[in-house]
Amino acid sequence: MQVTETKSEGLKRQFKIAVAASEIETHITNRLKELARTVEVPGFRLGKAPISVLDKKYGTTVRGEVLQKTIDETSSKVISERDLQPAIPPRIEIILFEDGADLEYNMAVELMPVVDPGDLSKIKLRRMTAVVDQTWIDHTLERLAETHKISEKVTTKRRAKNGDIVVIDFTGKIDGKEFTGGKAENFVLELGSDSFISGFEDQLVGAKVGDHVVVKVTPSAEHEASVLTGNEAMFNVTIKELQQSKPAPIDDELARKMGKQNLRELKQGLQEELDKRFQEVSRQRLKRTLLDTLADGYDFEIPEGLTERELASIWKQYEDVRKKNPEDEEVKDKSEDELNNEFRSIAERRVRLGFLLAEVSRRNNLQVSEQEVKKAIMMEARNQPGREREIIELYKTKPEALEKIRAPLLENKVVDFILENASIDEKKVSIEELMSEPKNSHAPAVKTKAKPKADQGKRKKPAAKKAASKPTAAGKE
Repeated sequence: MQVTETKSEGLKRQFKIAVAASEIETHITNRLKELARTVEVPGFRLGKAPISVLDKKYGTTVRGEVLQKTIDETSSKVISERDLQPAIPPRIEIILFEDGADLEYNMAVELMPVVDPGDLSKIKLRRMTAVVDQTWIDHTLERLAETHKISEKVTTKRRAKNGDIVVIDFTGKIDGKEFTGGKAENFVLELGSDSFISGFEDQLVGAKVGDHVVVKVTPSAEHEASVLTGNEAMFNVTIKELQQSKPAPIDDELARKMGKQNLRELKQGLQEELDKRFQEVSRQRLKRTLLDTLADGYDFEIPEGLTERELASIWKQYEDVRKKNPEDEEVKDKSEDELNNEFRSIAERRVRLGFLLAEVSRRNNLQVSEQEVKKAIMMEARNQPGREREIIELYKTKPEALEKIRAPLLENKVVDFILENASIDEKKVSIEELMSEPKNSHAPAVKTKAKPKADQGKRKKPAAKKAASKPTAAGKE
């Protein structure tokens, strides 16, 4: 085998590889001899068919097998002997493969970048924290009371309006004849709820208790009764009672509806729930700031092939969303070039953060345990009632699905590790500020610009390839 390095620029390496014709022919002959022992050829006893006969029948298939096997073995040997660490599978271009001639092919390789996380303690961040005060507890209680409305009889003589509840008797007719399902007594109907025949409720707005109202409708919607569709129906309606809805009283009864023993326990539960919720918001804000800081603070060459893959993934996601929402105001006025530049910037950020987090993980031996993976799978299964067994089986049989569970777990573990080592001060803010959309500005980053090195892309430790060969989708926050 002859190997000539034809390119060495940054992370890119290219080699021209030649394998002697005699070696190829030996592999082809040996493979045909193997077939002779197992295949039956008409006119010959098993194992006695001449190589020339086998070559005519199986030669094309065998040559394809030998070509693939030779390229796999020789390309792996080149990478191993030069102690290279490809970021993605090498790209192979066959130059010559003919009987009696040397096999010649080009191999293009993109290498793993050398990443130095530096001193993580120099990263400066600010954590926003908010205290849940009584105002938020009261606001949450009011929303719960609104959700669990109660109704009370209207004692004054006033007209019905949207949001009111009317108790009615009605009889419906088509062409003067009653029809099945067109009659009811003491029927309870909320005006404005659109829960009855289209146009029915609107004609009761303004009526008073004791009124007799003639309602005319011509249903056309597919979900309504077929006997009514396209036919004008006339309903004689009597308003028997008018009720108005109002929020439920904030008391022990409301608490019991929420599964608590009394109002005090409900308030305590809401306090704990809101505390937990806003702590998670605070963490996500801090994580976002950290990723922004890392993205700005580290500048090293990344494999073009990985960037293109991530870019293609972003475009696909964009196209899927665009199909569902073609009038998206945020992007509809942008040209394809503008979108491509924006998406490429996102892709480069994700790839670079992926390598950085992977290197932090490798250097500090951060791993996700099988117990943590199982716990995450069980949580997902519980979130999809009725599909628990299906979800668990999916992760047992699909490695790629399992990786989608493992990757964010590892990313969170690495982020937590960096946060433990970073310098963080706290700022108390209002809940409104905490929940607001973050501004683009963030804490100054520690600039760590990686320079090209002679050993760039070479293996440092066996674990390095495993940790960094598949960067997590960092920055997709």
